[in-house]
Amino acid sequence: MTRRLSSSTRSHTEDSIFLRPDEDPVWLDEPAKIGKINNGKKDDLLHCKVADAGGQSAQGEEVFLHKVFTLVVEFHCWAALLVISQVTVYWMFFVVEGNGPFASIYKALQVIDFYLSFVLHCHPIFGMDSMVLRDVMNTTQQAWIIYATAGIGVTISVCMVIHMVCRWRYGTGLWSLGTVSQDNGDRRQSVSRQPSFTLSEWTDAQEDLMDLDHVPQTPVFEMGSDSKPEGDAVTLTVTPVGLQERRGSNVSLTLDMCTPGCTEPYGYGAQLSPRDQSAQEYLRQGTHILTPAMLHTRAMDDQSLQAEFYETPMNFVDPKEYNYPGLVRKNRYKTILPNTHSRVILKSDDEEDFLTTYINANYLKGYGGEEHAYIATQGPTVNTVGDFWRMVWQERTPIIVMITNLEEKNEKCAEYWPEDTVTHEGIEITVVTVTQEDDYSLRVFTLKCDDEERSLRQYWYTSWPDQKTPDKAPPLLELVQEVERAREEAPPTSGPMIVHCSAGIGRTGCFIATSILCKQLRMERVVDILGTTCQLRLDRGGMIQTCEQYQFVHHVLSLYEKQLSHASEE
Repeated sequence: MTRRLSSSTRSHTEDSIFLRPDEDPVWLDEPAKIGKINNGKKDDLLHCKVADAGGQSAQGEEVFLHKVFTLVVEFHCWAALLVISQVTVYWMFFVVEGNGPFASIYKALQVIDFYLSFVLHCHPIFGMDSMVLRDVMNTTQQAWIIYATAGIGVTISVCMVIHMVCRWRYGTGLWSLGTVSQDNGDRRQSVSRQPSFTLSEWTDAQEDLMDLDHVPQTPVFEMGSDSKPEGDAVTLTVTPVGLQERRGSNVSLTLDMCTPGCTEPYGYGAQLSPRDQSAQEYLRQGTHILTPAMLHTRAMDDQSLQAEFYETPMNFVDPKEYNYPGLVRKNRYKTILPNTHSRVILKSDDEEDFLTTYINANYLKGYGGEEHAYIATQGPTVNTVGDFWRMVWQERTPIIVMITNLEEKNEKCAEYWPEDTVTHEGIEITVVTVTQEDDYSLRVFTLKCDDEERSLRQYWYTSWPDQKTPDKAPPLLELVQEVERAREEAPPTSGPMIVHCSAGIGRTGCFIATSILCKQLRMERVVDILGTTCQLRLDRGGMIQTCEQYQFVHHVLSLYEKQLSHASEE
């Protein structure tokens, strides 16, 4: 069981877990303090109910007077519309008959004057001229204009009556009658946007494989917005996060950079602040073992997942720790940097030249603590394509998983592979085959360097939008399983698999976490998603970038567990 600190006792950043000097820790699972908070809420609710009861009658009277005032105003508007329509039609008629514009207006007013005197039983304002004009128009040739204008007037009057009734009865006018909505009192206001995924959508490709219950849509919480989930005992504050600028463009990643890593390059003799020590301790000890039943329930508990995600330190590196001239050309995003203790160091003839040994990449542990199981890296830029291929050759990588498009509004990754053959840093890269699947493409390369030849497979998954989640989970699960099969078939001397997206933390983190957790679920029949996330962030800050992605990993593992259960039953 995991214990989480109340957000009121944490710093104003979502990834800091140390206490302020004048406060005691408040644990979310501590009954006594939760009770105090809840009692305070109950008192407030009781006071609100009494106030509502006292002001109910006054509110009803105010609504009634407002309706009456609205109807009076709208009646005058409709009456003005009726008069204007009648005058306009008669004016057009007299103009066509050869009268001047001003004379036509005078005659049109005389006709309306006659109508009013007939309705109100009073003498015409224009005297006998109105009566004479009425008799002249009431001939066989001119009677049609009277009937036409009368028809227009009747139509407007009928619309006015219907509009008034609708306004009084439903509170909406004639034109909005088709979209009338009743006010059902207090409604819970959503603190999230509509998700880009639902479990029912994810599983449509697997309906013939298993019988899944209908699952409602999962709300997804925006990073960078203040939110207070209803029913929580404490306020969960999400601090607006900083913008991570992409070098040379206005592209931004919504990430928090407030949890630095080591204070010295490479981590040699580094001294951590108390805050950083707390973050490191959290990441080393964070765990939440889930059985299959707990996993399915947890995947639907959006508020708990949100709280757990924002309480887990991001563990980013302070950009000041990489203060080397010319290094900016080797980072796609200026503040997404490799954690020093696990970064990949390229071999170079000049080991003293930091730039020749640097690449924005980290080694990650795999299932069971396997060292150097994965390498997470940024999408290569034009300036780092050569470094990327040096890393591929140096680490004896058998598989590359690419989870980004080359462009998504802006450039996300350089096209680092050739159409046929190319040479980078003395490494000859040749495309052997290209296979296009439904959700990804597979390229098989041959690499040659110093009379040695190797085979390399690249899986390019293009159905995953930046900082979001795929619409369906089955294709991702199929890709994870396909990559694992290819990894088992690789030579025993092969090194770590390389996974990258654009920044190398969001989609990359989701894929690697899913791969590790699928193994754990098969081997142990339990999963520790929190523990895996903490381990990944220890090795590379910011892995699993958004709360939506964190929820998605839970849903994918829930789906995978159902697949395993179905297979075992057969």
